[in-house]
Amino acid sequence: MKSNNFSETHLPVIQCPVDTEFNAASTAEEVISGIDLSGKTAIVTGGYSGIGLETVRVLSAAGARIIVPARDYAKASKALKNIKNVEIEEMELMNPVSVDAFANKFLASGRPLHILVNSAGIMAVPLQFDAKGYESQFSTNHLGHFQLTLSLWPALMKANGARVVSVSSRGHRYSPVVFEDLNFENREYIPLSAYGQSKTANILFALELDKRGKANGIRAFSVHPGTIVNTNLGRYLGKDDLFKAGIVDEQGNPVLDPLRQMKTVEQGASTSIWCATSPMLEGIGGVYCENNNIASIVTNLVPDPLSGADAKGNFGVMPHAVDSEIALQLWKLSEKITGVSI
Repeated sequence: MKSNNFSETHLPVIQCPVDTEFNAASTAEEVISGIDLSGKTAIVTGGYSGIGLETVRVLSAAGARIIVPARDYAKASKALKNIKNVEIEEMELMNPVSVDAFANKFLASGRPLHILVNSAGIMAVPLQFDAKGYESQFSTNHLGHFQLTLSLWPALMKANGARVVSVSSRGHRYSPVVFEDLNFENREYIPLSAYGQSKTANILFALELDKRGKANGIRAFSVHPGTIVNTNLGRYLGKDDLFKAGIVDEQGNPVLDPLRQMKTVEQGASTSIWCATSPMLEGIGGVYCENNNIASIVTNLVPDPLSGADAKGNFGVMPHAVDSEIALQLWKLSEKITGVSI
C-alpha cells in the first residue's frame, strides 16, 4: 500500500463554507422547517439512540418513512415506540451476513431509498476485532457502512435523487487511515487513535462515494455533529478527561456551548438533517460539513486531544481526510475486504 501522505493538488476546491441562515446553535427541527418529505424513504443506522434517534424523529415529523436497522431490537422498539412511520429491522454492522440480510430484504421490497444516514458508531472502545480480524471501530464505523451503502445501491439509484450522510467526527484529527497497520498489530493500541482512523475513513468514503454516485443523482456528505456528552458514544472516556477538556463541569454535567461545538442532541442532529434535506446543497456533494455549513480545510494544527480544536480554537477538516487519492485507495481496499462493489 502506498503511504497516506496527502497532496494539496488532490484537495477538493468545493470544500468551503456557503451562505446559510443556520449556525452551530440551530436544531434539527429548525433546519428542516418547511421541507416536506412525504413519500420519501430513509434508512438511519443508529437510529434508536442519541443523535440518530433525533434524526429519525425529525425525518418522521417531516413525512418520511424510516427504516432503522438495530443490533438490539428490544431497545430500538422501546426507544421508537412513540415515533410514527418507523420500521425496525435487525442488523449488526460488524457481521457481513447480517448486513447482507438487511440490505436484501429492503431491496426485495422494491422501494427507492431517498436518504441514507450512516449514524451508528462506537468510540474509544477496548481493543477487539471482527470475525475477519479487523479492529472493531474501523469495522463498525467504516466497513459495515461501506458494505451497507454499496449493497443498497440499486435502491439509491431508483430514488432519482438520493443523499447519503456519513456521520464522522472532529475526532478524525486523531489519526489518518494508517494503511500499513489498520489493526494495530505493530503499534500501540490507542483507543482514540483507532476512533480517529475510522472517522477519517467516514470522510474519505463520502468523498469517493459522491464521485461515483453523482452521475446517477446520488450525492454524499460527511458531517461532524459536535460534542454531545449525554449520549452513550463516549462511555469509555473517563470523567477526568472530559472535565479537563471542559466538556463537563465538576459535577459531571455537560457544558453546553454550541460555538465550542458542545451541543444538545437536538443541535447535534442538525447537520445530518441539513445535509440530507437542504435545497442549498443541490448540485453539491463529497464535502465535510459542521455547524450546518460546509467546513473549511485547515492545516498546521496542534489539536486538543478531546475537543479537536487547534491552539487558537479553530475548527474544520484536516487535509488527510479530503485527499482524493487517499479516498480512492481506501475505496479499493474496502472493496477487497468486504467483497462488495458497484
